[in-house]
Amino acid sequence: MFDQLVAIIAQLGNMLRPWAFDIATAMVVCLILVFSADVNRLLRRHLLGHSFVLRTFVFIIINAFGYGLLIVKVTPWVARHIAAMPSHWMFLLIMTMFIFIGYWAQRNNQS
Repeated sequence: MFDQLVAIIAQLGNMLRPWAFDIATAMVVCLILVFSADVNRLLRRHLLGHSFVLRTFVFIIINAFGYGLLIVKVTPWVARHIAAMPSHWMFLLIMTMFIFIGYWAQRNNQS
């Protein structure tokens, strides 16, 4: 019974394997979206009382370039690690990560 369950999970993982890069992109972007509210709140708190120009500049640097660079640089790394995993672990990791992201978003009223 256990071996059959592992075989089914491995087969599902094999079905996802061709989309490892797309899944990694979605994972990284979702994590950034969920945690960006906390980062922006922290930035807002630290930049309170500074000029509008400085606050706007920091916002643009962090949101446009910071998150963009993070997506471009982290996605291939995540994709390589996902693709290198055994299929059954890959499937379980992907499901767990998206469940965690959904839980975190729900907990922080972002959904």
